[in-house]
Amino acid sequence: MVVSQHLLEHTEEEDVENSTQNPDTNTPKPPQKKLALLPLIFLIYFEVAGGPYGEEAAVGAAGPIFAILGFTAFPFIWSIPEALLTAELATTFPGNGGFVIWANEAFGPFWGSLMGFWKFFSAVINLASYPVLCIDYLKLMIPALSSGIPHTLSIFISTLFLSFLNYSGLAIVGYSAVALGVVSLLPFLLLSLISLPKIDPSRWLSFGQEGVKKDWTLYFNTIFWNLNFWDSASTLAGEVDQPHKTFPKALFFSGMLTCFGYIIPLLAATGAMELDQKNWSGGYFADVAEIIAGKWLKFWMEIGAVLSIVGLFEAQLSSAAYQLLGMADLGFIPKIFGDRSKKFNTPWMGILVSTIIAVAMSFFSFNEIISTVNFLYSLGMLLEFASFLWLRRKFPLLKRPFEVPLGMKGLILMCLIPSLLLVYVMSVATKAVFVASAFLTCLGILLYYLMNLCKAKMWVE
Repeated sequence: MVVSQHLLEHTEEEDVENSTQNPDTNTPKPPQKKLALLPLIFLIYFEVAGGPYGEEAAVGAAGPIFAILGFTAFPFIWSIPEALLTAELATTFPGNGGFVIWANEAFGPFWGSLMGFWKFFSAVINLASYPVLCIDYLKLMIPALSSGIPHTLSIFISTLFLSFLNYSGLAIVGYSAVALGVVSLLPFLLLSLISLPKIDPSRWLSFGQEGVKKDWTLYFNTIFWNLNFWDSASTLAGEVDQPHKTFPKALFFSGMLTCFGYIIPLLAATGAMELDQKNWSGGYFADVAEIIAGKWLKFWMEIGAVLSIVGLFEAQLSSAAYQLLGMADLGFIPKIFGDRSKKFNTPWMGILVSTIIAVAMSFFSFNEIISTVNFLYSLGMLLEFASFLWLRRKFPLLKRPFEVPLGMKGLILMCLIPSLLLVYVMSVATKAVFVASAFLTCLGILLYYLMNLCKAKMWVE
């Protein structure tokens, strides 16, 4: 709580002078409506979580006690360090490149560019999972969408529709996220309240059913995937009203919303029902709602799942598109990727490219998508932790509107524990995931040198 109080207190400091430190933020932009605190809270929330949908697999993989411990301890091991790092660097270097700017400032353009491609590939591949999940929930209500041409066509149309909503403006997306968040969380609040008289705390201590083998790879991938991407909203820093004040507050409140949004429904569901571990997989919360409260709550939860997925898609597409805009400002990719819509002031080229890749990736299996996302994201986060520590050493006197209240030894320890977790997540990846990640890394390096050649030959700006 001391760290949280410190995070909130620092939002009252005066604005930081960034004109000399962040040349990318000096690019002339047309007048635009800046993101306020409330929509930013829900955009970060949807970057990270979007609701308890998807945490069921942790119970199926390791049993109630490990699932509860995971979603209780993991925020302290992983989420808080990542959020604190993001609060410091996003307010010190508030440009649309986010983590790309940080790696560039710390280690130079090669690593800045590689960071950009790692994070961009992980974001757009992750983006591909959401229309698939959305249709998976809708097919429960509309069986015709289960397979064949209707299934494929519905994924394609839903992706295009959601992308157009993003094109219509970041402020619209932000306030839509607020509405989507409230509606999708309400059924879990009702489920938790209705479950209260039925809860038996001894059920929380179950290590799982006898004969059910623990799947630690699935367990860690599930928790990691449900609680990462805290830094993704940093690519929107250039669109935020008074980022030095707004960002730390938004990270704090979205962190509270995420943690309680996961742990309370998990405690309610596992405590109110006898354990049938094999049923605990994606979408099982809807069945729990029917068992505990009736079909009406199951229906609401399925609708809430669809709305939550919409919010996840919109938040992550925004981050990916504005990241490309920031990379274009830094000269890592052609300036056309920084073009904004004249009507909505949104990065239309970034949205278009991200959408095309997401559509192409949507035909892979969900598990393949998530494993590749986790591996690429882990590579980016290891570089991000290194950039954070090196910037502290490189610019010790740099004015930081928010500063993590630790010395260098404390910061190293703060980054070391989650870094070990990242290495573990990468070590359990399959050969196919490793090969795909190596290919995308080589592609990013090739694109960096190709861009340098094009600039040297004056083929691009």
